[in-house]
Amino acid sequence: MAAEVLCTRWTMVLMRELIAGTTRFNDLRRGVPKMSPALLSTRLKELELAGIVQRKPLRSEKGVFEYHLTAAGRDLRPVIEAFGNWGQKWVESSVSLRNLDPSLLMWDMRRNLNPAPLPPERTVVQFLYSDLPSTKSHWWLVIEPDGDVDLCWSDPGFDVSLYVTTDLRTMTAIWMGLATIDSESEKLELLGSRAVAATMQTWLGLSPFAKQKKLVA
Repeated sequence: MAAEVLCTRWTMVLMRELIAGTTRFNDLRRGVPKMSPALLSTRLKELELAGIVQRKPLRSEKGVFEYHLTAAGRDLRPVIEAFGNWGQKWVESSVSLRNLDPSLLMWDMRRNLNPAPLPPERTVVQFLYSDLPSTKSHWWLVIEPDGDVDLCWSDPGFDVSLYVTTDLRTMTAIWMGLATIDSESEKLELLGSRAVAATMQTWLGLSPFAKQKKLVA
């Protein structure tokens, strides 16, 4: 019965987003970009019927709902973490790095970014992926002094603290913990604040499974 609830297509990836704290439908779509809106809606309804998710209306916005995990849903955290750690440990790196998605990469980097090493002022980091078409190559992370982090697809209009130019595969490998800023320095061009550039490895939002040692190359 547990397999019938959890092992349908995309359900475990959706659960990862919910466990990570995403509650809005559009944000869930950003976290699972290859999942169609219709299928996402279906899976959320199934999880709600199974008692894993509770849909709550947002008082401040009429007709808008948030999706929150119930006690049963929160109890799945170690299961989701075990899935991620197993994949990091045993799935071949070459297979993982063939499934590149800039929106998913940047969304997860935004969520896991550590603002502590950054200056106590607004910091803007622009990523330029040289191997992607212009419609997908430019991304901005805006980190406010209070620690709030926003991801922008278009120029937010702020002064840029650091420009990061690289290719998507290199940045994905760093995000996965398969490489570091130092080890890939020849494939990275960092222009702007030296202080922000020097601490990039510490503030960069890596995958929550990046620390898991990989046993399959």
